[in-house]
Amino acid sequence: MNSEIKWQKSSFSNSNTQCLETAIVAGEILLRESDDPTTIVKTTPEKLAAFILGVKNGEFDHFVG
Repeated sequence: MNSEIKWQKSSFSNSNTQCLETAIVAGEILLRESDDPTTIVKTTPEKLAAFILGVKNGEFDHFVG
């Protein structure tokens, strides 16, 4: 991937926290974990929006603590 990609972390993460980073390139959303930046997942804005709505609705609560 291009080193010019502007990755963004959540404001809830500090510099010592491993977290999910996002970027947008050519209309695609890119996702990666900060502790493994070479593995990148691509999705569309629509699919990410549907996932975020599911998270807000509690559909994935069983995956965390």
